[in-house]
Amino acid sequence: MTIPFSLLDLSPVPEGHEASEAIKNTLDLARKAEGWGYRRFWLAEHHNMPGIASAATAVLIGLVAQATSRIRVGAGGIMLPNHAPLTVAEAFGTLATAFPDRIDLGLGRAPGGDGAVIRALRRDPMADSFPQDVVELLDYLGPERPGAPVRALPGEGTNVPVWILGSSLFGAQLAAHLGLPYAFASHFAPSDMDQAIAIYRDRFRPGPWNDRPQVMIAINVFAADDAREAHYLRSSMQLAFARLRTGMPGKLPRPVRDVEAELGAPMRHMVDQALRISAVGDAAQVRAQLQALIGQYRPDEVILTGQIHDHAARLRSFEIAADVLQSMQDAGQAAAV
Repeated sequence: MTIPFSLLDLSPVPEGHEASEAIKNTLDLARKAEGWGYRRFWLAEHHNMPGIASAATAVLIGLVAQATSRIRVGAGGIMLPNHAPLTVAEAFGTLATAFPDRIDLGLGRAPGGDGAVIRALRRDPMADSFPQDVVELLDYLGPERPGAPVRALPGEGTNVPVWILGSSLFGAQLAAHLGLPYAFASHFAPSDMDQAIAIYRDRFRPGPWNDRPQVMIAINVFAADDAREAHYLRSSMQLAFARLRTGMPGKLPRPVRDVEAELGAPMRHMVDQALRISAVGDAAQVRAQLQALIGQYRPDEVILTGQIHDHAARLRSFEIAADVLQSMQDAGQAAAV
């Protein structure tokens, strides 16, 4: 079983810490992820959230790219309705010019915040021009267009790889229609996963960007040397997700031993259903769970995520996961010989 593995980081701000520490931790994680064999390091656009420091996503991507040397760095994703396509093309064209063949651009349709955020971003809440905006952005990043009335400079000719991100059938259909790679947000919204991936693969139309369907799925990972400790570490994300869903977002909570006592059984069930695409435990347990998920969905790539309060524990979790996936790759290559 040979499959590339990548990492999605929201630059979490834990309780008791500040955004400046979160950014330093992100840079530290990126440098280590490069050494552990991760293929990509993606950051996501969220707004007005005290527990996430990646709001200015393109800026943080530039810092990560500068702090590393080989790993691909990108957005998972930029919420395109918040931005003019030209602005995004110029930002990522600049990044691609500064860091050639290392920048990815994942595009999402959600606002990355609530109604107040939409108003603050000067968005029209009734407008929905996402498909047209994606096509316009692709044009800006594609082959040079001398004589065009508007050009992304820098940007055109960089051919920054563009991914469509989604958690519904809409994104799958659009990615298939445009012949773009597709990343499914299974780490927090897995309900339509089977149908979305099937639609994408069945309807994919080869084009200038991709000649075959390319699916990435997101998996939460909470790994530790002791399985009980891994479940304890996971509780921070369970609490954070519950608070977000009940309109009380905050910094990443400290872990607790009895998460159900904190949330109650109904909320615990809802959270666990939303976060069910996860691998939790020691190395052997994580390996078995990752093998099962990869075997079921047959992705072309996996991207791991997981918000853990303690930075050292977060590093160890991603290190264990990388070791597990690398050993699975090695086993797959040996079996193919």
